[in-house]
Amino acid sequence: MAQITLKFYGEINFFLPQSHRGHTYQPLLNYKTSIKDFIEALGIPHPEIGELLVNNQAVGFDYQLLEDQAYSIAVYARTLKDSTQLRPPLIDKPRFILDTHLGRLANLLRMMGFDTLYRNDYPDDELAYVSHHEQRVLLTRDIGVLKRSLVIYGRFIRETNPHKQIVEVLHAFNLLPHISPFKRCIKCNGMLNPVKKDEIINLIPENSARHFEIFHQCTTCNQVYWKGSHYDKMQSYIEAVINLT
Repeated sequence: MAQITLKFYGEINFFLPQSHRGHTYQPLLNYKTSIKDFIEALGIPHPEIGELLVNNQAVGFDYQLLEDQAYSIAVYARTLKDSTQLRPPLIDKPRFILDTHLGRLANLLRMMGFDTLYRNDYPDDELAYVSHHEQRVLLTRDIGVLKRSLVIYGRFIRETNPHKQIVEVLHAFNLLPHISPFKRCIKCNGMLNPVKKDEIINLIPENSARHFEIFHQCTTCNQVYWKGSHYDKMQSYIEAVINLT
């Protein structure tokens, strides 16, 4: 039986039972396993881990725990400067893919200019595959999908209210310097380009055509946007979110 002394630090305590949060405890281990599998069996998805120390030495996820050894293990939450022992550093302005429970959050991220993939029918294996191969951060309310080995970057969204979720994500990934509103299509994530009114006159309401001269169109789905009353409301919303972050 391995002799293990284990402690979790920082935000990662969110995943632990109340009795274990912030405390050292001694789980049992009577078989050989990787430290990744051992920690995930305790309920911690590996993308939430920023650093692992075993006997005061930084190790990777493939480090093997043996049943006849003694270990002092410290598990630190993911930070903006992840240990290169576990994964490459995340780019400053990350791209995202969201699970089926986070449609409102996807719209808000797109509104603020972030490259965000979302469908309401993504299966777990496709979420993991796209996240891995396109180096996107997987945002989810499903701990199980975060534990898939393909996932490199990810976060379990703690909040259930979309307006609190966007604040959580902006804070967790330091996104405030990268907000660039109204550059992406909220409907499909495509880029928005200026377009002449006479080129899209048949796509807009007659009243809007009379009162507005500046229009943008999605290069992917052809959705047309203009600065109507909805624009002022979204601008005010973004400013309020920034003040909360």
